[in-house]
Amino acid sequence: MPDTFSYRPKFVDIRVKKAGKAGAAKAAEPEPSERKCDHTGCASLGLHRAPKSRERANEFWHFCAQHAAEYNKRWNYFDGMSEAEKADFHKKEETGHRPTWTFRGGRGDRIAAAGRGKPMAGASDPLGMFGGDPSAGPTKSRRRLTKLQSLALEAMQLEENATGAQIRAKYAELVKRWHPDSNGGDRGAEQELQKALKAYQTLKSGGLV
Repeated sequence: MPDTFSYRPKFVDIRVKKAGKAGAAKAAEPEPSERKCDHTGCASLGLHRAPKSRERANEFWHFCAQHAAEYNKRWNYFDGMSEAEKADFHKKEETGHRPTWTFRGGRGDRIAAAGRGKPMAGASDPLGMFGGDPSAGPTKSRRRLTKLQSLALEAMQLEENATGAQIRAKYAELVKRWHPDSNGGDRGAEQELQKALKAYQTLKSGGLV
């Protein structure tokens, strides 16, 4: 059988990479139970770690309990920092030195720019978080009307925010004015009466009355 069709089982030819210099150095490190204290002249076991410096946070001295306590008394993480660097560190400490993002839209955000300075419908902004006036009260939301409803209110000579009671009162007034029985039998007003009736039915079917 040709070599190209020979069976070769998987996961058999496993090659283990030889340990390099880093692996050899790690293997050469003594076990924690065998490490001596790094303090000069101390023969005790170095079971307690202490950071070598602020810039070398992952490198440690290994001391016995006595010399670790002495080292900790002299240790000052902020040694060599300027006041500005200390203030910046304390500010980042509030968030665990993790990045944070604001809820505000960016200065170049088109959506934020479109809504900047506009009051929120039906809500107040007491803390001024969204660019509103903290001292201003809640604004009235504008009613959404269809084109037929807007024309009906216009035919009845009413504002867009007219209430149901105002619509009924205006309807009664128009019927009384244009009905033939109320204006001495003048049938020329029937067109205006039909307009008022149609407008009222439109508003009533839309739930505005």
